Amino acid sequence: MFNMPRQLRKVSNTKVYHIIFKGNDQQDVFFDEYDYKKMLKEILKYKEKYNCDIYSYCLMTNHIHLIIYDKYNNISKMMQGILVSYSIYFGKKYNKIGHLFQERFYSKNVETKEYLLDLCRYIHQNPVKAGISRIEDYRWSSYLDYTELETNLKEDAKIINPKMILSLLGKTKQEAINNFINFHKLNEEKINDYVEFEMITKLTDEELVQRIKKILEIENIREIKKLNHLLRNEKIKKLKKIEGTTKIQISRVLGISRKIVERAMK
Repeated sequence: MFNMPRQLRKVSNTKVYHIIFKGNDQQDVFFDEYDYKKMLKEILKYKEKYNCDIYSYCLMTNHIHLIIYDKYNNISKMMQGILVSYSIYFGKKYNKIGHLFQERFYSKNVETKEYLLDLCRYIHQNPVKAGISRIEDYRWSSYLDYTELETNLKEDAKIINPKMILSLLGKTKQEAINNFINFHKLNEEKINDYVEFEMITKLTDEELVQRIKKILEIENIREIKKLNHLLRNEKIKKLKKIEGTTKIQISRVLGISRKIVERAMK
């Protein structure tokens, strides 16, 4: 039903980590609002059990983002608790047999304040980037936990500790909240690309070429751009599940524009 995460390889100097865990083979892990609420409940339970702080989160249909402050190096135990508990719940509810999540969760050290803010914005903009919702309308991220901090409208507002992020954005609480909202209105594509590239275990161009050849069963990947657009896009779409790359890298090795790759992979 679930795979066990490995220990973190490198301890962050700041004790702050970007954590991502995904459905196995990109399968959905949420089907209704009770599933989202169950995940939030497990995150709250285990972050309190292991004395971790959550700075931001976003639950997407097949993956989850967290920014975690792990003062006592308990992050592996915390993640194990979350993944096991939710997998048991999911298996019973949907009669699911087999692995729900990928073998290990992804962890990226967050070492600077600038990267922390960019990452927070990137995580909250996930629903916008996926074409699901406006950032302020999405129920399953911590964005509203910050913007509605004064009224505390959300049931799960206590999941996050907002002090660190807000301290970087203003001297008073209201000033920080206003700056937080304005900061999230920015859609700096270069920053998002950088964050996305930092998140993954990177393939070299040669490794990516070999992976593409294997998936598409071809010898010369440059032949793809000579195909008619329907067949070309069909083949590009098959590359969507490759781990360790970005659309930018795929477009570069294929010799095809990034916009074409992005449209084909939607």
